Amino acid sequence: MLKTLVRLAVSLALLFFVLRSIDLGALWLRVRAMNPGWVMLALAAYASTIAVSVWRWERLLRTQHIEVARKTLTQSMWVSMFFNNFLPSNIGGDVIRIADTAPAAGSKTVATMVVIADRALGLAALMLVAAMAAIGASVSGIHVPGERWLALVSGIAIVVGLPFVLMPELVKHLLAPIRALKRPWITERAERLEEAVRKFHAAPSDLVAAFCGAVVVQLTIVGFYLLAARGLSIPLPVLLGAVLIPVSLVIQLAPVSINGFGVREAVFAFFFARFGLPTDAAVALSLVATGLVMALSLIGGLVFLGRRQ
Repeated sequence: MLKTLVRLAVSLALLFFVLRSIDLGALWLRVRAMNPGWVMLALAAYASTIAVSVWRWERLLRTQHIEVARKTLTQSMWVSMFFNNFLPSNIGGDVIRIADTAPAAGSKTVATMVVIADRALGLAALMLVAAMAAIGASVSGIHVPGERWLALVSGIAIVVGLPFVLMPELVKHLLAPIRALKRPWITERAERLEEAVRKFHAAPSDLVAAFCGAVVVQLTIVGFYLLAARGLSIPLPVLLGAVLIPVSLVIQLAPVSINGFGVREAVFAFFFARFGLPTDAAVALSLVATGLVMALSLIGGLVFLGRRQ
């Protein structure tokens, strides 16, 4: 509870800091003048990420020899999106996905491992897109603050993550102290975890495909923001969008705010000001894009209610 209150305080403080420095009248006029055609295209682009995410999840489940109907996975992904947007953390959505696939997996441990792998690939794809965009901007003569940190973190993620897939026996050694406790339920879960890693190791093509799917999702999200910017008549260059969106998403991963509110607007305002774009446009794009995603995620809420009935 205390952690949530602290995050809420950070979000409110950052939003207050950003909003007090802009012309709220100009912000409101920009939002009122939105072009509905571009907005619908932006929504369609974001909705398409659900299909790609379901396909990616399906490939990862296949590595564990788990078969789940695509309809079930699609419904689960929409419900997960709803919970991720309306709860103060993304854990709620992951719990839904695990609960929906655990029966087919025969194990919550294995279902959890698949969701964690999916999350890890998504994070790696996000870091890669952000790093490559920052490098591309640098080559074009645009300096992106923290670009070296992005490259460093991306490299560390690869160095840390690859050994677990390339050398599954490493997991067995790491779990040895836990096995030494000789508790049946701990031993059973350790064995399931080791088996899951071995199966990932045995299906490199599926892992590569899932990673490529994650990259497509991140690039599509960049496209979503660019379309939303067009709808708001914001002249956001493609290169700046390709840098700004992934970088802001990486920064939002820091657990210091409620679903990125405040942090996202501050990052957008910083980059827009740096490249000579109005700050009210930055805040408008951030808030409108977030509102569109939350509105779209209401589909998941309806799916959730329908499943309960």
